[in-house]
Amino acid sequence: MTERVEVRQNVLKENDRIAGELRRGLAERATLCLNLISSPGAGKTSILEGTLEALGGTPLRVAVLTGDIQTERDADRLKRYGFPALQITTGGTCHLDASMVQRAMASLPSPDLDLLLVENVGNLVCPASYDLGEDAKVVVLSVTEGDDKPLKYPGIFRRARLMLLHKIDLLPHTRFSRDAAVADARRVNPEIEVLETSCVSEPGLGAFVRWIEQRLAEKRQAGRPARD
Repeated sequence: MTERVEVRQNVLKENDRIAGELRRGLAERATLCLNLISSPGAGKTSILEGTLEALGGTPLRVAVLTGDIQTERDADRLKRYGFPALQITTGGTCHLDASMVQRAMASLPSPDLDLLLVENVGNLVCPASYDLGEDAKVVVLSVTEGDDKPLKYPGIFRRARLMLLHKIDLLPHTRFSRDAAVADARRVNPEIEVLETSCVSEPGLGAFVRWIEQRLAEKRQAGRPARD
C-alpha cells in the first residue's frame, strides 16, 4: 500500500513539474488556458462548438485540445469552426496529464495563442488531481445529472473557478434542484463562480463567452510590463 502511495506521489510530482513549465510558457505569451471537466455527456463538446462559433468573428488566436479514451470524433466536430483542434487519445487513461498536453501543444501550427481550450476526458474524479498548467478549471454540471454532484465529487468543485450549470433549458423537465446544486458547490468552494448555459435556447452561451473575454483582458493586463 505504501509503495502505491509513493508511486502516485511521484507521478503527481512529475506532472506538477511539467505543468509548471506549461504555465510559465503560457504566461510569457499571455495565453489564457481553460481546462473543461465534466461527466460524460454533460455537453463539453457542444459548449466548445458554440464558443468557437461565437469567437469566429473575432481576431483571437484560439486552439483546442480535446481528450478522449478512443476516437477523434470530438476534434473532427471542432475543426469545422476554423480553429486548430487536436485530439489527445489516452488509450484507456481516464484523464489528461500535463505531459499529454505538452506533446499536443508541440503539434499545434503556432504556439502564439490568445486562448487555449482543453476538453478533458469525461470524468469528475481523476482529472481533478492533474494540473495541466491551466489558468482555471471549468466544471460543467448539466441539469440532466444529479444535483448532488458537488458533494459526491467535491475535489473538482473545490478546484474549479467556474461552474457551468448546463442544459438549463431542460430544467422544467427534471427533478434537478438549481438552488441545491449551487448551494452545495459553494459549500465546497465559496469562491466558485456559476453561470447558466444552454446550447439550444436562452440563455445560450453569451455569459460564458463574456466570462472568457474578461479573463483574457485580465491575463493581458497581468502580462503587461510595468511603466517606468
